[in-house]
Amino acid sequence: MKVSIIDVGSNSVRLATLADGKTLYKKMQTTRLGEGVSATGKLSADAAERTAQAVLSYYNEAQKDGADKIYIFATAAVRSAQNRLLFLDRVKELCGAEVEIMSGDEEAKIGVLGALKNSDGGIIDVGGASTEVSIQKDGKYVYSKSVNVGAVSLFEAAGRDREKLLNIISEKIKEYGNFNAGGFGFFAIGGTATRLAAIKHGLTQYRPDVTDGTVFTLDELKNLSEEYLAKPVAEIRSTTICGKSSELVGGGGLLICAVMEKFGIDEITVSESDNLEGFYLLKEGML
Repeated sequence: MKVSIIDVGSNSVRLATLADGKTLYKKMQTTRLGEGVSATGKLSADAAERTAQAVLSYYNEAQKDGADKIYIFATAAVRSAQNRLLFLDRVKELCGAEVEIMSGDEEAKIGVLGALKNSDGGIIDVGGASTEVSIQKDGKYVYSKSVNVGAVSLFEAAGRDREKLLNIISEKIKEYGNFNAGGFGFFAIGGTATRLAAIKHGLTQYRPDVTDGTVFTLDELKNLSEEYLAKPVAEIRSTTICGKSSELVGGGGLLICAVMEKFGIDEITVSESDNLEGFYLLKEGML
């Protein structure tokens, strides 16, 4: 059975098509649905429309590709917006389909499922408007927390000003409390992590077969994030795969580093298997 899943994130819309537990392909469009939400509490009409159109294009593609089931889920930008019905109703009008809104805890759960399956370990998932940290041992959660800070909301609040970014990050990650995760293997999922992995490998085209499994030490990731925070956006856009997210990658990287330091994590592995696969496993009962 072929299943397609559309993930409506705060920065991008992604499509994954899977069959019998195997990911056949993934695609992404950057639509910035979450722009302005942290300041206004609302989705802008333009962002909602371009994101709904991206969902429609992927929905039509999945139908043409013979998907037996098509799921659509949304995360932080939609769940936090006061006017979320603006987007949900528009998707229903265009596709005739419902969008499932994931809570922060549910988002963390599917991230763990996608990256870890039943293995022990943890994940850091930096999205556009939220960052999830979850840890499991012996098939049970020992820690899980979603905090409302992400690569897009950071950029909107502080631009690429290093000191402002670090001050906001330092304040927000206090919400994680105190949990030493030094004994667990950790994975980074989400666009910021995969873009940084692509940069490390010098890729000019997205190659998940190359980026998957990329290991960063904390110092290495910090140095790379600082470097790309200082680089001109035009240079990042012309020399990397970052595209419309070029201004986000440095600040998003600093956020991953700060979370690693907070939890006592010395190195992290980038996983291309993420909440799309996790959502599939959850819905299709594949575990």
